Amino acid sequence: MSAIALRGPERVVLAQHRWALRVMVVLPVPAAAALVGTWLWTQHVVDAFAATGCSVMHTTPACTDTVSTYLDRQLWMQDVLNWSGLLMMVLPAFVGIFVAGPVIARELESGTYRLAWTQSVTPARWLVAKLAVPTAVTLVPVSVLSAVCSWARAQENPVHEASDWYTREVYGSIGTVPVGYALCMLALGALVGLLLRRTVAAMVVTVLAYVPLVMVLNRVREDLWPTLRATAGDWQGSHIWFVDTGMLTASGKAIYWKDCSGVAGDNTTCMRDRGGVTSFADYHPASHFWPLQLVETGILLVLAALAVALAFRVLRRRHG
Repeated sequence: MSAIALRGPERVVLAQHRWALRVMVVLPVPAAAALVGTWLWTQHVVDAFAATGCSVMHTTPACTDTVSTYLDRQLWMQDVLNWSGLLMMVLPAFVGIFVAGPVIARELESGTYRLAWTQSVTPARWLVAKLAVPTAVTLVPVSVLSAVCSWARAQENPVHEASDWYTREVYGSIGTVPVGYALCMLALGALVGLLLRRTVAAMVVTVLAYVPLVMVLNRVREDLWPTLRATAGDWQGSHIWFVDTGMLTASGKAIYWKDCSGVAGDNTTCMRDRGGVTSFADYHPASHFWPLQLVETGILLVLAALAVALAFRVLRRRHG
């Protein structure tokens, strides 16, 4: 994105925050290179280990050190993937902090917004620019990083034991959810900045708001799409996310194991006493990944739209 290609308030926003925006655009390059480079290196580790003739499952004393080194490198690859997932999970918070503080609240706190509004730029046009430029710049790195993380996780790589798709560090770093969180926090940051009009306070409140948002969505995620139910271990596929387990009565009523937690005596006896006959499990198969992702992303985009609408309402009430 070039300042020459933009006019009006968008060009001003780009000029004011060019270094921060450039960092956001360039961020995917080293991160993607690190993931791809790590994966290529671990592929070399696989080939080198295969050439030794040693086996992890049936090792011999002569292969002890070789197998130990190999397993250490497995864990190292897993750590790299987990750290990349953590980066994707905290990135939306930094987007919100950037918009809430430097982009919105700082101008309101210092009063420099008045200069823009005397240059035939309306308050609404000013806010549009404050939202549009960070949005355009944010979509690039978050989308690229999410795609690279998805690629790295999808590789059938025997070097490491990949985490399941439903774990927080995996689910939150791939698919469309990272983009949804980034846009939601961008809109929320703008709203908080307009409400508080203090740079530090807006940044702190934005971070504090991100924590419950993540906690609530993590808690309700399993309910965003209907689960499947299978009896007596009759579920299909691998990488299954088991949501709940229990027993069915003769009439088909579900009794959950958690209902017997804390009850004196054996849990199985407790379930039988309540009429349990057949074990069952409620679960999400791997095919539910995209429905869950799209529903959660939709919720985040609705929240973002509400935050933007409230931001414009606050702006109109305070500045006309």
